[in-house]
Amino acid sequence: METANQQTDSQESTLKPDLEKDLLTWIAPSRPFKRRDKQFYITTISIAGMVSLILFLAEGAMPVILIISLIFLYYVMSTVAPEDLEYKITNKGVKVGGRRTDWQALGRFWFSKRYDSELLVFETRMIPNRMEFVIKAEIKEEIEKILKEYLVHEEISPSNLDKAVDWFSKKLPN
Repeated sequence: METANQQTDSQESTLKPDLEKDLLTWIAPSRPFKRRDKQFYITTISIAGMVSLILFLAEGAMPVILIISLIFLYYVMSTVAPEDLEYKITNKGVKVGGRRTDWQALGRFWFSKRYDSELLVFETRMIPNRMEFVIKAEIKEEIEKILKEYLVHEEISPSNLDKAVDWFSKKLPN
């Protein structure tokens, strides 16, 4: 009877789940941010106005309403500064604002730069297929060292949509 109790005790101790441990924590903005000047908005609205006129003549009012709403969204995103979030890398996955994404849901990772912000990008196995975290440049090496234990450090090639967005953003002023 005692040996049976000892066996169940040893099985219970091996079946205990690992506790989640924070490996690295930092606070950064929730998204890259760059204030735009008046010239940028004048150019953007002019281009949107010409495209809207052409689409109105070809298709009607709905595409014009869509363009106006997208311009408004972009204006709000460019004028309202992002809030600061707490980012964590744990032994179970990554956390943003208290919500964890497990390692099993993540693929590769790489670093990128947008505006003046350093970004940590994860390939995910769920929609939208990417997660981007703003990081501080001084902890980039530490992040890379920790993540290499769990994921592969490899940048994926840009999609056609990424290429189109990059081309279009280079054509706009600022």
